[in-house]
Amino acid sequence: MRVRHSVERIRAAPYPSPMALTPDHLFRLFGDPTRLRCLLLLRRQGWLCVCELTAAMDIIQPKISRHLAMLREAGLVEYRRHGQWVHYRIKPDQPPWVESILDAALQASDAVAWHPEDQERLAQMTNRVTKDQA
Repeated sequence: MRVRHSVERIRAAPYPSPMALTPDHLFRLFGDPTRLRCLLLLRRQGWLCVCELTAAMDIIQPKISRHLAMLREAGLVEYRRHGQWVHYRIKPDQPPWVESILDAALQASDAVAWHPEDQERLAQMTNRVTKDQA
């Protein structure tokens, strides 16, 4: 259960306020593929519903929600409710160094075709909430 221990250790580590986010905290968050995939999809798409992330990544909702909560606690994402759905996006006004790292991670994932199926599944979803509705 090394993975579980790793997640518990990260969750137990107190994250600083968003203004005090440090590179070690950011890279610790990047260390989990689920969190990184969530961040990359949000970076590319903007607002996404938890159900859209679940379908795109083919991962169960509780796991997605747990990782989104960690990203929210770190100040990287924000959410809002829309009826029964909860939508997330990368929180605007991140420090420039965070923006640069997110952009570099997105470019790297495109360059090596890391999880292209996430985008494909998202594109195939019908009845998606439009950006105006989110």
